[in-house]
Amino acid sequence: MSTTTVLKNARIIDPSRNLDEVGTIVIENGRIAAAGAAAQNQGVPEGATVRDCSGLVAVPGLVDARVYVGEPGAEHRETIASASRAAAAGGVTSFIMMPDTDPVIDDIALVEFVLRTARDKAVVNVYPAAALTKGLAGEEMTEFGLLMESGAVAFTNGRKSVHDTLVLRRAMTYAREFGAVIALESRDKYLGANGVMNEGLFASWLGLSGVPKEAEIIPLERDLRIAALTRAKYHAAKISVPESAEAIRTARRRGADVTCGISINHLSLNENDIGEYRTFFKLSPPLRSEDDRSAMVDALADGTIDIIVSSHDPQDVDTKRLPFADAEDGAVGLETMLAAALRLHHNGRVPLARLISAMSTRPAEIFGLDAGTLKPGAKADITLIDLDEPWLVAKEQLLSRSKNTPFDDARFSGRAVATYVAGKQVFGV
Repeated sequence: MSTTTVLKNARIIDPSRNLDEVGTIVIENGRIAAAGAAAQNQGVPEGATVRDCSGLVAVPGLVDARVYVGEPGAEHRETIASASRAAAAGGVTSFIMMPDTDPVIDDIALVEFVLRTARDKAVVNVYPAAALTKGLAGEEMTEFGLLMESGAVAFTNGRKSVHDTLVLRRAMTYAREFGAVIALESRDKYLGANGVMNEGLFASWLGLSGVPKEAEIIPLERDLRIAALTRAKYHAAKISVPESAEAIRTARRRGADVTCGISINHLSLNENDIGEYRTFFKLSPPLRSEDDRSAMVDALADGTIDIIVSSHDPQDVDTKRLPFADAEDGAVGLETMLAAALRLHHNGRVPLARLISAMSTRPAEIFGLDAGTLKPGAKADITLIDLDEPWLVAKEQLLSRSKNTPFDDARFSGRAVATYVAGKQVFGV
């Protein structure tokens, strides 16, 4: 039996088609049948479910390319199911799950476990990223070909850089043969060894050890040169300083196939938000200066930065209610990424279509996902947004199992009001 849903009178923004117009979206059997102004004149099929979306924006379902989940091994922090519900509440219809689990996702059985659990329990699409090296130890490569065949969409060393340049060169060479994306974070293990926040006057005032910018820039520039040498697809997963953005520009001018992302936290917050040792603001990379944050917003607006990620990293109370230097890094973000990003639209810093592209179309393109578009025939993953709805973040109401949000008590304008995955509504307010 066919099922048809019609979303009428929405402002449709589809970066994959450079589309921004008021129109109608017709969903048939989980796929987009039509989307745009022309669909307004096609009439409503008999028996269709119709929703008037006047005043709402319809966009391709958001794609979050960097999400940490506790399952397997730390289900008390987050399960695949709970992360999927949090994602749906934030308008995220697809996310890439990092391999930092216990055991590490470095073999076929673990990739299949993630996909099977997601199929049975998740309400959104979950794509596993596999470990670049066994056990994330940075020493021995995993089986790229077999892992890709089993469903891995990218390779990463999770929170860790790969410090052995020969291992990294071999991995990138191997990945090129399979067309695989290597997505790495950059932190020099010596320069950043003891640092817990951005190096500078504020760190000195708090009496905390700092992480210099160079701890990110040096390994990133090394990675970019190896990517150019091997002609691999390289994604700088989370950059945080303008010098890193400039390194990306330079690598592209030299012909390297490189992309980059940034966490919403580093577009929204700065080191001053740490205040008096607020551990929910302890992140990796650390929050930088306000000048750095503003420069990164500009890099997003001009297209240097390809994508925005939540860097959703659930931590339990016991790992956060500690002295700042001892607390774990990380913050949940699936439910607040969109709202925080919309601040950049409301204050005129980044066009709305650019934000939507960075959170849907671009990540889908980079990682080869069936997502990020409202083209006819595409899977009907759709997020409906009220750009102006005011709301207050209350950590107790978050659907994530962990409540370590830096946005507790933050006031936002705009949120997802409905989320559809393959035409089925999985969230609504």
